[in-house]
Amino acid sequence: MIRISQPDDHSVPDSGEITASVAVVVPTYNEAANLPELARRLFGLKLPGLQLVVVDDSSPDGTADLGRRLSEMYEGRVHVIQRPGKQGLGTAYLAGFDQALQDGAEYIVQMDADLSHAPEDVPRLLHMLERYDVALGSRYVNGGRVDKDWSTWRRLISCIANFGIRSVTGLKVKDATSGFKACRASVIQSLTRSGLRCEGFGFQAEFMHACQLMGYAIVEHPILFTNRTRGRSKMSINIILEALRQLVFLRLRRTS
Repeated sequence: MIRISQPDDHSVPDSGEITASVAVVVPTYNEAANLPELARRLFGLKLPGLQLVVVDDSSPDGTADLGRRLSEMYEGRVHVIQRPGKQGLGTAYLAGFDQALQDGAEYIVQMDADLSHAPEDVPRLLHMLERYDVALGSRYVNGGRVDKDWSTWRRLISCIANFGIRSVTGLKVKDATSGFKACRASVIQSLTRSGLRCEGFGFQAEFMHACQLMGYAIVEHPILFTNRTRGRSKMSINIILEALRQLVFLRLRRTS
């Protein structure tokens, strides 16, 4: 079941205390400039069971070392997984999921480290898990939007990626490339057992496609996606084309 949440939809609670244990999984590469603010804003949400899992691919800017210092600052609530080199977004998330499940997380959040996803939206997504299995932060439902400073080229890349991925996979969500989502731990357990294969950018669409095939209840919630203010974006048209190539093979494999 896929249901599109509207800004004036009051059927999903948006207030009240969240008592479930939550792990926020964040892959990083050269995000030392953004990680302290991300941690400050996440822990400022006052979610009692919140843990931050940083999966770093040996960033030359010292992101992993900074993460370990933040762990001391936040009394061990930051877990750092440092990998020997760049191994891809998908495998980073899988490593983070494994850590989150080991830590007993009931809800697991995926988000970018560059603050393009507002940490203040995390509680809204978590509240939706009271009625849904997966809550997707979406730029392309009613009320969702992107930064007004996005360039025409950036908007074009996003449109191409979303149109191509939805066409290739049959995904029904409007924001197929969103990297901001919350889900129940049981969803993660099922998906990791199903054998997710995309190592790079295509992982986000593969994840949602697998959720759709398994019949999980999915809701899209509008968000504002902002430009990063520090560091450089990793996105390019080549990354999108590689993701589409991987997803074509996955679609063929699943339907053969």
